[in-house]
Amino acid sequence: MFKFITPLFFGMCMLTFGQSKNITVPESYIAYHTSEAIDVDGSDADASWNKVAWTNLFIDIEGIKKPTYDTQVKMLWDDTYFYILAKMEEPHVWADITEHDAIIFYNNDFEVFIDPDGDTHNYYEIEVNAINTVWDLFVNKPYRESNVVLNDWTATGMKTAININGTLNNPKDTDKGWMLEMAIPWDVFKKAYFEENVPKDDFWRVNFSRVNWDHQITDGKYGRKKDAEGNYLPEYNWVWSSQGVINMHEPEKWGYVYFSSKEAGGKDSFEIPNDEKIKWEMYEVFRAQKKHYETNKQWATSVDQLSSSPIVVEGKTIRPKIEIHSFGWTISVKSPFTDKILIIKEDGEFLSQ
Repeated sequence: MFKFITPLFFGMCMLTFGQSKNITVPESYIAYHTSEAIDVDGSDADASWNKVAWTNLFIDIEGIKKPTYDTQVKMLWDDTYFYILAKMEEPHVWADITEHDAIIFYNNDFEVFIDPDGDTHNYYEIEVNAINTVWDLFVNKPYRESNVVLNDWTATGMKTAININGTLNNPKDTDKGWMLEMAIPWDVFKKAYFEENVPKDDFWRVNFSRVNWDHQITDGKYGRKKDAEGNYLPEYNWVWSSQGVINMHEPEKWGYVYFSSKEAGGKDSFEIPNDEKIKWEMYEVFRAQKKHYETNKQWATSVDQLSSSPIVVEGKTIRPKIEIHSFGWTISVKSPFTDKILIIKEDGEFLSQ
């Protein structure tokens, strides 16, 4: 969602990096291939859905509090679509936003975030409410940078459907919840016409968020609850993979979805690559560098100015290098696992050479 709250940093300039202490390991999920037709009708009636597991229950976005209501997701794919099935417990299913590309999270909604190449730039966000109104947008950079949001980007050919276990917009009864089924065409993520971008036996960075509001009933209609001064109470943010802060727009913290070529009902395995674990640590350095500038009005020229402890990943000591140049600065390291040069630019973009 668009709402952005600046995360709190440690008060000290010198930070300590240690994967076991500072890094929350993102969730991961194996999305299996399906050769069976999926009828996008908002239900889990298709046989393929019954062959795959639900994700872990969603957690609070900061990873602190248990959500009030349960949320889980299943995923599948074929050569045309990325399928998502979301099941949400909700005793009061309501929605009143009907305009496409309106600010959907002013209703209770379900949100999908997708970064195909994992560079934290040029990613996609799709929000859907309980009456199947969609907000789809493209974001060129996280909100911590000077970014551009293309609100007129459209996921052409996407299918979405809602199934409500209860009654919509009826405050006189208690509902059980609602289910959202989505089929997102791979074509909407293409950067070029002839690009082959179906991630067979590969992973993408993905996260899901559920926005939920306390409600009040006025003249028989649901609405967001207000306090005594007339201000809306803050929303709840429940996510698949914890962000650690109230900010979905830190893509380096999203989960991992591995698209297995094995059929639904089969069995595959996926381990997050070690280079990804190095990236997590590099983004800790990146955030510390940002904080260093905020405090000292100048960039650190070495990691030693930011950290008093070595960075260790899977038993290997990692020594990132900061380079200041006329166009900004970079953080880089040579991976001891793949010999690739891993780079984070001053605007947070990740590169691998």
